[in-house]
Amino acid sequence: MIFGKRVRLRAVTREDIPRFVEWLNDPEVIEGLVIYLPFSMEDETRWFDGLASRPPEERPLAIDIRAGEDWTHIGSCGFHEFNWRHRSAEIGIAIGNKEFWNQGFGTETVRLMLRHGFDTFNLNRVFLRVYEMNRRAVRSYEKAGLTLEGRLRQARYHNGKYYDELIMGILRSEWDAAGKED
Repeated sequence: MIFGKRVRLRAVTREDIPRFVEWLNDPEVIEGLVIYLPFSMEDETRWFDGLASRPPEERPLAIDIRAGEDWTHIGSCGFHEFNWRHRSAEIGIAIGNKEFWNQGFGTETVRLMLRHGFDTFNLNRVFLRVYEMNRRAVRSYEKAGLTLEGRLRQARYHNGKYYDELIMGILRSEWDAAGKED
């Protein structure tokens, strides 16, 4: 497990599937995600069963937060699109439990992922993609230290309108200079 001040990242388990199905069928939750069609329990179970065949570094992590003496599962995150030659990878994150939006858990999770990427995987660059309309996420990523690297114009169609997709990233040297916050 990977521990922060208020967040821990752990392996996704079969018991998490019902929460994922609930979250991935919530229009507010998926508004900022690539997902746009409903998910069934069978869809999510097939996805979970396929995780064992993925490289360990590409398996998603569950995001838990401390709730008294217990932990509460609020979302997921992970690395993908690893390029080992260039030492880069993309991260993704979703806080599915809306009760915990706007409380800094996304920012702390991204910082934990950055620390993990730079210290565990020896990455030189970590990046992500975010839709311009997801202002809450953009602010969270900026607080975690990522900067705007590029813009894919009108790359997303959502509810009758086109939106830009932003590419945000951070280099190991920038992370080191910032003091490796988490």
